[in-house]
Amino acid sequence: MADWESAFGELLQARGGALRSYAYLLTGDTAAAGDLVQDALLKVFSRLRVGSDVPQLESYVRRAILNQYVDGRRRAKLWRQAQHLLVNPPVHEDADVGIADEVRRALSTLSPKQRACVVLRYYEDLTVLDIADQLGCSEGTVKRHLSDARTKLASQLGTTEESMR
Repeated sequence: MADWESAFGELLQARGGALRSYAYLLTGDTAAAGDLVQDALLKVFSRLRVGSDVPQLESYVRRAILNQYVDGRRRAKLWRQAQHLLVNPPVHEDADVGIADEVRRALSTLSPKQRACVVLRYYEDLTVLDIADQLGCSEGTVKRHLSDARTKLASQLGTTEESMR
């Protein structure tokens, strides 16, 4: 057994519960605390030339837990502050929300290739040739996926296929 493996085992056996408790106090969520401890252990044991001193290892892991937690909170706060710059969600009236949900459900029934073709064609406004290049297939394959998707969506949404073009 490698030196780090025995040190890892000793640390978890002796102080694993205390590390999880520490992370739980920071996060307030058992699952998030477990993830935090796992990430910190990975960070410490992937970079550190590990000794066998359990108190010193615990200190490193506790510091890594704290750093991971603070960094994660900072990233989440920055994301919340900048999210509106990247994604401008449309404002829906109550009736529009129902329609949007219906369209999302209908899109979820398409195959991955059909859905990709529909999104690239109607959302990204790409040509059939551009879609074929993006997906690495022929133009005929893209046309077939679009046709099949339009037929399926038209039947599910109660519209004509012509109105979807």
